Amino acid sequence: MSVLDQWEQWKDFLGDRLHQGQDEGMNQEVVSDVAYQVGEYLSENVEPKNEQERVIRDMWEVADENEQHAIANMMVKLVQDEGTH
Repeated sequence: MSVLDQWEQWKDFLGDRLHQGQDEGMNQEVVSDVAYQVGEYLSENVEPKNEQERVIRDMWEVADENEQHAIANMMVKLVQDEGTH
């Protein structure tokens, strides 16, 4: 089973990557930009594996660029307390 198959595992995975980036000195602006790039990549290349991912992708696809940045920033906030940090 892939990490993408389970919502809680996906949030833990993202949380771990967020903490890793912050530990390596990424500031909030860089984190935000990377989150946007990941969102764009996932929207274009990865089929959602669960209902939560499907909702996020659907919202991403109807959003303009500013709204997509807002979604990416909300995902960062959602996972900032997740993971094994």
